Amino acid sequence: MKRTREQIKAELMKKAEQEIDRLLEWGEKADKPTLTQFENQVLMTRKALSEAMLESVLGARRRASPPSPVVCPKCGQPTENKGPQTKEVETRAGRCG
Repeated sequence: MKRTREQIKAELMKKAEQEIDRLLEWGEKADKPTLTQFENQVLMTRKALSEAMLESVLGARRRASPPSPVVCPKCGQPTENKGPQTKEVETRAGRCG
């Protein structure tokens, strides 16, 4: 079932709130954190959000387009559809799959 824009946005907003809460909790608990430690936490937050956004957008697009039929290059017969296959991909924004 295709998710609506509003559903995707709600999921991403929830993820953003979770990541922001995690970052703020870390900041409250950290004892004299350095600038590098703050930066590392912010970068981890950014990476988690980037991955979630990419996964949501790509996932919505994958579900929107039906797979094209594939034929065997040797015999020309249609191949068996084994359903969607998951694949982990490393992008500039992080992992998705």
